[in-house]
Amino acid sequence: MQDPRALVAEKPLTEAQWLVRLIFLESIAGVPGMVAGMLRHLSSLRRMKRDNGWIETLLEESYNERMHLLTFMRMAQPGWFMKTMIILSQGVFFNALFLTYLISPKITHRFVGYLEEEAVHTYTRLLGEIERGDLPKWSDPNFPVPQIAIEYWRLPEGKRTMKDLIMYIRADEAVHRGVNHTLSGLKLDDPNPFVSEFKAAGKRPNPVLKPTGYEREEVIG
Repeated sequence: MQDPRALVAEKPLTEAQWLVRLIFLESIAGVPGMVAGMLRHLSSLRRMKRDNGWIETLLEESYNERMHLLTFMRMAQPGWFMKTMIILSQGVFFNALFLTYLISPKITHRFVGYLEEEAVHTYTRLLGEIERGDLPKWSDPNFPVPQIAIEYWRLPEGKRTMKDLIMYIRADEAVHRGVNHTLSGLKLDDPNPFVSEFKAAGKRPNPVLKPTGYEREEVIG
């Protein structure tokens, strides 16, 4: 019997179709971190209090998602229709997240955590298609990944295939998933455990190891 959790598509996408999907996905994925970081930045200025490290992590998340987008844009340039759709989608998503974060940061971080989970599933499906040879160009070990990706992730020699690149990007999404689920469980004035000393043996928590996030008592002393 097939595992109901298995990620199986009825029909594999082509490389071009995947690029359309990934460019659209990453053009939207960079919004939540920027919205949350901006609002916490303004709150810190307004209250004249330190943010306890949240802003740094949120803006880094947004920057990381933008690097995903720039990487895929080295492989394909969207046309005017897609650019229009991205503008409209970004406008709706930004304003919706802006209002939601003002009302409930906890709910927003939890929602983003689930979005990142879907991103992990998307890249897992893509890796499966590459491994099965459904994407001949990307399955080719000699396929050149963009130089921007090599420099950003510092891809070592022998680890510069498309499969390697997607694994790095999926790992980023797994980090964002764990971080947002963890932040959802914290109080707004709690220190960010991902830039602070972890109370257990001085170690920082690893969000990849906790897909559903850490509980507050695990990371806040």
